[in-house]
Amino acid sequence: MNQVIDGQKTLDRYLVDFVDLLRNTGVKISLGSSIDFGLAVTLLGAGSSEDIYWAGRSTLINRPEDVSIYNKVFKKHWLGIDSLADEVNKLPALDFLFDDLPDDSEFEDSSKSENEVLNVKYSSLEILSSKDFSNCNRVELQELFRLMNEIRFTGEMKKSRRMVATKKHRKFDFEKSVRSSFRTGGEIVNKRFQESSKRRRRLVLLLDISGSMEVYARVLIRFVHAVMLGRSDVEAFTLGTRLTRLTKELSTRNPDAALSRASEAVDDWSGGTRLGEGIKEFNDHWGIRGMARGATVLILSDGWDRGDSEIVAEQMKRLRRVTHRIVWANPLKATPDYEPLAKGMAAALPHIDNFVEGNSFDSLKDLSMLLTE
Repeated sequence: MNQVIDGQKTLDRYLVDFVDLLRNTGVKISLGSSIDFGLAVTLLGAGSSEDIYWAGRSTLINRPEDVSIYNKVFKKHWLGIDSLADEVNKLPALDFLFDDLPDDSEFEDSSKSENEVLNVKYSSLEILSSKDFSNCNRVELQELFRLMNEIRFTGEMKKSRRMVATKKHRKFDFEKSVRSSFRTGGEIVNKRFQESSKRRRRLVLLLDISGSMEVYARVLIRFVHAVMLGRSDVEAFTLGTRLTRLTKELSTRNPDAALSRASEAVDDWSGGTRLGEGIKEFNDHWGIRGMARGATVLILSDGWDRGDSEIVAEQMKRLRRVTHRIVWANPLKATPDYEPLAKGMAAALPHIDNFVEGNSFDSLKDLSMLLTE
């Protein structure tokens, strides 16, 4: 649904704004309901304001007391929108919709049972979670962004050299045991034990923002931001015609503010790809010097490269020597009969520990779990 209304907003944008307005007035709308709304408008078409009204009424409203609120918000939001793009019919005036609106009792009689509503919403969520990002409309992407903002990424833990006291019989702490014996006449009565403390392993994210990755990159950067929230041990870079560090820009908690700052810092969105040169720059200036040492490096890329594939192989080999592991998430891997034939991907593959998908919300959830192992 990408029809343009009044030459400014797309229909998708109006649908998202409409759902937000309802939520702001206190109407409780779940993820499944908003997805159903978008699907209903897609099926019914947007040529009739009456169709849009009933698409929303039947999917967004589950309580009779919300009907009057829905009617007011619908009239306010959609009144005055007179036309869609040339390929759809002209919207009729909306006033007739409110002359003889069904009352609350009629709505109550036709409402679905609670179990039916829950089943539909759960099914919708399952479908959306597995849907390829490239096939999602704006409404669906907005809901996926909401889900990504709720991700709480704990990260992988590793043992440090620092020892801490423990009640578990790990390693005998001779020094503390002897010291405690001074209070018992020199006899070690209470044995003390210690173990290695744990801290999060550093995670480095490299996101390919080239032209071939455009559709996915604009979604995956939301995932990158979600992973970084509340973490001081995550670094983020973009790979395009050059390497850009975005750790500071994406550390802002507000996703819209973070993405706005990131877009200002990156000037090679949807450009060419030189994976080898980008990884080399990371190795030379950041990775080998310390950032990648003992870290997990996640590369989000389809593997297409306009440069020399030998450089990709050489730089991936350098990077692998210092990292704990390298994970590569490729959105194209989910394609049936996919084979890593792109020269950049083929060159990098021997140096990768985990080669996974990155084309849907489900695949990102699996990726998050993998990164905590």
